[in-house]
Amino acid sequence: MSKITFIGAGSTVFAKNVLGDCMFVPALAGFEFALFDIDEQRLKDSENMLNNLKQNYNSNVTIKAYGDRKEALRGAKYVINAIQVGGYKPSTVIDFEIPKKYGLRQTIADTIGIGGIFRSLRTIPVMLDFAKDMEEVCPDALFLNYTNPMAALTGAMLRYTNIKTVGLCHSVQICTEHLFRDLGMEHEGIEERIAGINHMAWLLEVKRDGKDLYPEIKRRAKEKQQGKHDDMVRYELMDKFGYYVTESSEHNAEYHPYFIKSKYPELIDRFNIPLDEYPRRCVEQIERWETMREDMVHNSQLTHTRSHEYGSRIIEAMETNNPFKFGGNVLNTGRLISNLPEKAVVEVPCVVDRSGIMPTYIGDLPEQLAALNRTNINTQLLTIEAAITGKKEALYQAALLDPHAAAELSMDDIISMCDDLIEAHGQWLPQFSGVGVK
Repeated sequence: MSKITFIGAGSTVFAKNVLGDCMFVPALAGFEFALFDIDEQRLKDSENMLNNLKQNYNSNVTIKAYGDRKEALRGAKYVINAIQVGGYKPSTVIDFEIPKKYGLRQTIADTIGIGGIFRSLRTIPVMLDFAKDMEEVCPDALFLNYTNPMAALTGAMLRYTNIKTVGLCHSVQICTEHLFRDLGMEHEGIEERIAGINHMAWLLEVKRDGKDLYPEIKRRAKEKQQGKHDDMVRYELMDKFGYYVTESSEHNAEYHPYFIKSKYPELIDRFNIPLDEYPRRCVEQIERWETMREDMVHNSQLTHTRSHEYGSRIIEAMETNNPFKFGGNVLNTGRLISNLPEKAVVEVPCVVDRSGIMPTYIGDLPEQLAALNRTNINTQLLTIEAAITGKKEALYQAALLDPHAAAELSMDDIISMCDDLIEAHGQWLPQFSGVGVK
């Protein structure tokens, strides 16, 4: 029996989206969906939810929850990763509260920045443990990583393990649809070309019937910037650098040194930047789950509509040999993007079929876009080095090179802040603190 293993299956809503989608793929009839999570109750919830879907759609798959990770992985053909190491409490709270003491404010803190660096350092060792298990019990499996920080985690897997890995994110597939809706433009029938790095890929071309739509996009964006709206940072970046970026304004506000500045507090209101947005979302999701749980977990009439997630479509393409095109995060081997480093993970159009994942050669990005990407890549590469070697110097250098932190704090304060974060995270950073996770 072929197997899809979902690690972090306690993410019940996301498991419903990805594995629920897989139930609608005829080529996956007879597969086992193997579930693993360290939270036994959430694991049981997801198992119940998926069994409800299976019954309602007469799906010919097997749902099985595992208490042993290696057994969940044994014989897997595909492995889906959706973990969060350290959770909202204590780790996410620490990632926000300690930088705040130094006057460094964040919005999401899951990609780069101080929060993104420390999330990477908590997560990379855990994923390398997954890889060791996989190399033993399912060495040929494809690892589909949905966990952030996408570039650093995917890069660690691709550079330091033998596991075939691709990183998957929502931002590319919804980028132009949201942009056109926001500007009141018709999205149907457009042609687009997007490439860069995760959460900072660029809409390089957007056309309909050969006509460049960027002039009209920029005209409408300039008009919209006259009032308050939810995408002001991206429109400002497009105005100054010429291209629209894939990930949201609240994310991009902290990827660059221009927007969250203690010397210019008025920028927060001017660009409508939601500080501490991710903790707020976490609290809302926790509260919402308490009310959603009964409807989802014990609902014998539960339904599902196939989502836009890439996961099931990639697996379907590999099983059927019918090609599927998607935006994937892959190593920049052979300089797919020729003015970004080879060690970097880039987000480029990919095609997948039975022979595997084939990324597209892009060539040079416009130089200003490559320059912005490199500021984030610098931090990503040094974060990976810190996670692999356990050297504090690499960790400090990753933080010192972060555009937002470097624009706000002195070198001494950045290093002191890192030391405070190491101490606060304790057992979650055994390679730096000397205290192992119990």
